[in-house]
Amino acid sequence: MNSMIPSERSIILETKLVGVIDGIFHIPSFQRGYRWGSDEVIRLLEDIYTNGTKSYSLQPVVVARKNDEYELIDGQQRLTTIYLIYKYMNETSNGFLSSPKFSLIYDTKEESTKYLETLDVTLKDKRIDSWFMFEAYETIANWFEGKGSLKQSALTNMNKYFDENVKVIWYEVDESIDAIALFARLNIGKIQLTSAELVKATFLCNSNHNRLTDKEKQEKEISQQWDVIERELQNDSFWYFLTNVPSSKYQTRIGLLLDLISGKPINSKEKYYTFFYFDSQRKEKSISDIWREIQHTFLMLKDWFEDHELYHKIGYLITSGEKRLQDIYALTQVNQNSLQSGITKRSFKSKLDKFIKDSIQIDENYSDLRYDNSKDYSRISKLLLLFNVESIRINSEQTQWFPFEKFKTEKTGRAVWSLEHIHAQKSDGLKKQQDWKEWLRLHSHSINTLPEDNADLLEKMENACEMQSLDRQTFEQIQELVLQKLSTKGNIEYLHSISNLALLKTDVNAALSNSTFDVKRNAIIEMDKQGQYIPFCTKMVFLKYYTPSSDNQLHFWGQQDRIAYVKEINSVLSRYLGEKKILIEMEHE
Repeated sequence: MNSMIPSERSIILETKLVGVIDGIFHIPSFQRGYRWGSDEVIRLLEDIYTNGTKSYSLQPVVVARKNDEYELIDGQQRLTTIYLIYKYMNETSNGFLSSPKFSLIYDTKEESTKYLETLDVTLKDKRIDSWFMFEAYETIANWFEGKGSLKQSALTNMNKYFDENVKVIWYEVDESIDAIALFARLNIGKIQLTSAELVKATFLCNSNHNRLTDKEKQEKEISQQWDVIERELQNDSFWYFLTNVPSSKYQTRIGLLLDLISGKPINSKEKYYTFFYFDSQRKEKSISDIWREIQHTFLMLKDWFEDHELYHKIGYLITSGEKRLQDIYALTQVNQNSLQSGITKRSFKSKLDKFIKDSIQIDENYSDLRYDNSKDYSRISKLLLLFNVESIRINSEQTQWFPFEKFKTEKTGRAVWSLEHIHAQKSDGLKKQQDWKEWLRLHSHSINTLPEDNADLLEKMENACEMQSLDRQTFEQIQELVLQKLSTKGNIEYLHSISNLALLKTDVNAALSNSTFDVKRNAIIEMDKQGQYIPFCTKMVFLKYYTPSSDNQLHFWGQQDRIAYVKEINSVLSRYLGEKKILIEMEHE
């Protein structure tokens, strides 16, 4: 937890139904007054009402006990709005429905305290706090009036929901805590308590040991082990093996592990879903048993990470989006609530293999997949990602590991690589004069290295680059001459097939993306010299690693290169392709 959060031993952490909240709450002088507008008030009303009889949780209410009363450190806006809703329901029902059991006192604003009780319309403009309080009350009244003939049932139901379904996370700290520092931690920059922080507090302040020495020992051990897990998950290699979610989404990375165990749905809007899961578990199991499950799950994930085979297979499934960590974790849960009776490692690997095989299986012929078909694009991308991952897994003898953290971007957690042509003959993406000139500059070096004399062509390219206004027709005429020099003859149908595709960075400029093999090869080599990450198989393609030396043509990507490339893909992925292999049409060059 943050150093400004109090020691967990000084915390009482529990869930409370709104209907049982009582007492006197003092709002200290360092807080601003009530400021919720109609949007926030209506959102609260709608969320509670539409949720109905299902359990619903509000943000934590953080208090410090001062004798028999409370200092309200965080939650003023929510608690004041709940007070106003209760007040409206009580007054509208002529006292039939409950009035608020708690009261709010503004320590340095006596007028605000009094106004909250009267809500006198004639005084609402006297102070800014009064104005917001009255506007909120009016919003509440209008919301209920908007129910028309259902107003009475809406009042009754809302009162019932407060008593039976709507909870707050009650976070009570010792009176010795520095309330101002804690308030700053929770409000400056809108940094809120996370489920992970609350779960940790649950473990460290709610032990069910009777002897104080046992409790203190348990607290120390859990705190130390918690920090070890958090530190391990700070390793980006470990993190991006487990998930495509950017680490920035988690204030504490152990939250991913806790979400996994709680079974939090991927699209859950419940901010504190995980906390409520562990809060309910605490009522059924001992803290030791719950913590043991967390430790066991973490060690299992770490075992996957450190196992060369599992690392690559699970990493591929998660990175490709084919499976989530929750899906793979579910394989280990054969019997409910029994981690020890999970499937064998052999069976686990077999299921992973099936997942991988299913991820690239198609009904058509693999050779019919096309870059220019949106449906096929995704299929080819997965196939080439698997080719890269499996190439390292199979051939590295466990000395190399596919760097999933480099393959993904911190901003989105997704791959920064896309399908690109190894050799391009079309320039559909070049629409600007600056792109045309850049394309010509990039190809000048390749033309200059060819064995025959190309002085005339080089002069045309240079002159075109110096033109103040280069038109498309002139560019395309010169481009055609360049392509004739840097392309092999033959059927151009291969251009959009797997045999001419590799994973390249998505942020390459348009001119490079539409360049011939030799230009891209030079760019790849330069990137490699600069220490930039390049997918393993992409590098091997442009270094002509797969092409036998007898067939090697340094400046071109020809038929023999494509045959060798596809042969390697078939070999590496043989266990997943099954009987269907990628075929390549034999061409006469």
